[in-house]
Amino acid sequence: MTINIISPEQYKTIPWKNGLGETTELAINEGGDITNFDWRLSIASVTEDGFFSDFSNYSRNLVLISGKGIRLEHDNKKVDQLDQLLDMASFDGGCKTFGTLTSGEIKDFNIMTKTLIYHTQIERYINEQSIVLKQSTQYFVYSVSHETKLNFNNETMELSCGYLLVISKTNKEEVTLKGRNLIVIQLLDL
Repeated sequence: MTINIISPEQYKTIPWKNGLGETTELAINEGGDITNFDWRLSIASVTEDGFFSDFSNYSRNLVLISGKGIRLEHDNKKVDQLDQLLDMASFDGGCKTFGTLTSGEIKDFNIMTKTLIYHTQIERYINEQSIVLKQSTQYFVYSVSHETKLNFNNETMELSCGYLLVISKTNKEEVTLKGRNLIVIQLLDL
């Protein structure tokens, strides 16, 4: 098992694919870039209504992490309304998605994976609780607002708010997290 903590100083600010804003890239697979990647985690500040970038062949998961909400309309059909902290929408990155802000700007946490390579399981935890991470290829943990305690092999670590925890598991060791306002992403091979 490999544990890595990525600090905000290591994040990269890059333009949106459609050029209408900027995103903070927390992590991307080795060798990946904005036009070709297997998985990518980022945080976007949405300051005005508009169309989302086209990410055909990718699955998108968007989690509200600050602000009063956003309405997402996909292909003029399906609608997702994100109003509360950690509300989530999952949709095809190739959809023509239009975002309408409810009341001022928001920030969202994005998890994108190449549809034919990975599947994600995403859990959000508002209330403080203990979470056991079982054997998997890879986990990502992001704390929106509080420190998180991490226990493994009788050792304890702390994950500061705004930092990204990356866990690559190669055996049956269990990891326990204790925290709140957490996003926990499990990356699974198809």
